[in-house]
Amino acid sequence: MRKTISLVMFLAISIVSMDVMAQRLTDSGYRTVGYIKQDGTIQDASYRTTGYIKSDGRVQDSSYRTVGYIKSDGTVQDASYRTVGYVKRDGSVQDSSYRTIGYIKRDGTVQDRSYRTIGHADGVPTRWAAYFFFFRL
Repeated sequence: MRKTISLVMFLAISIVSMDVMAQRLTDSGYRTVGYIKQDGTIQDASYRTTGYIKSDGRVQDSSYRTVGYIKSDGTVQDASYRTVGYVKRDGSVQDSSYRTIGYIKRDGTVQDRSYRTIGHADGVPTRWAAYFFFFRL
């Protein structure tokens, strides 16, 4: 009995810990399209690392080559520091010409400019979700 309780507790803690380590990104049909770990590691649906979002805002590919930047004010830039878009505090996502291209709702729902749901990023920082769904450089 005691071993069974210990095993159940271990499994429960393991499952909860895995959920905290990587947030699942899904498409509109809730199919997994990737993961973003708390440390900014970006993975595809098969858990292969495709890039990194560093604490200083640098975005790197899987070879650690800088491909862009996500600034603290929400500006998204390519590797040459050219602005490619903006992520606003209200969750709206704009291109470099300030045209709205999508929205990230508080609940993690990702919508295109016509408010059609294109994905879900619950528990992922808004700027990271915007990068994943709209600005993959």
